[in-house]
Amino acid sequence: MGAVTSSTGRVVVVGSTNADLLVGVAAHPAPGETVLGHGMRVMSGGKGANQAVAAARLGADVAFVGAVGDDEFADAALAGLRSAGVDLTALVVVPGRRTGIAIVTVSDDGENSIVVVPGANAAVDEAVVGAHVDLVGGAATVVLQGEIPRAAIEAAARSARGRLVVNLAPVLDVDEDVLLRADPLVLNEHEARLVAGALDVPAEESEEVLVRGLLARGVRSVVLTLGPRGALVGLDDDVTEVSAPRVRAVDTTGAGDAFVGALAHGLARGDGLVDAARTAARVGAYAVRSPGAQASYPSAGDELPAV
Repeated sequence: MGAVTSSTGRVVVVGSTNADLLVGVAAHPAPGETVLGHGMRVMSGGKGANQAVAAARLGADVAFVGAVGDDEFADAALAGLRSAGVDLTALVVVPGRRTGIAIVTVSDDGENSIVVVPGANAAVDEAVVGAHVDLVGGAATVVLQGEIPRAAIEAAARSARGRLVVNLAPVLDVDEDVLLRADPLVLNEHEARLVAGALDVPAEESEEVLVRGLLARGVRSVVLTLGPRGALVGLDDDVTEVSAPRVRAVDTTGAGDAFVGALAHGLARGDGLVDAARTAARVGAYAVRSPGAQASYPSAGDELPAV
């Protein structure tokens, strides 16, 4: 039984959407070095949009709160959201502003290097969230990330009455209450150590001790993602190791977002956090097997790699 199934309960993602300019390279350049790329594609991206698409393709009812500019990249940024059937009634088009852009280089071993120019994502502010407070408040699961301004993240967290999933990537300074209300707080190891420092939790400890420290500090639950090693799930007094399938990575772009979107999908349909993380690890592994972010995500019914 390796296929994914559809879900109930609405997921609302408040976050970023970008056009990804994807360039392949044999190896990433060192500082001052010029390398030749092989091919360039424009694809849909942005952490918020990626997570919305990942959840929607698995069968979740998803709405997206975000912004694009009125430029030539807007359609490319929105193509994946539209194709996945994400509700875009809360999308804002900002006149005179460029759509967010991510310049992504992918080396032949599948590792990526990304530079993000926020563009219209910087216009996703408290007023934008406030205009859709009923949408956010009525969601079964609300998903936030760090690619939009702090004020929007805090406003959405205050408005959420359902389960709040906070993926603070990249890490930025937000009100402590956002972190303590997250259920779960989803971080990779680097992000977790930065957040631990902000919460006065010892950051130079083992991964499990780090998770336990965040729980002891008052975070409701924690998912520490570990790439090909899977994840650690901290809930109550338990830390559970979640394994990931072993696959050949072609492109890791957006794999973490696939994990978060799948996690939100599982939580919205009523799965427990550990079970949702187990499925999410398999979705993340599925995503690294082909190029791009959203284009690599599975649909409901697709067979996921086994652990």
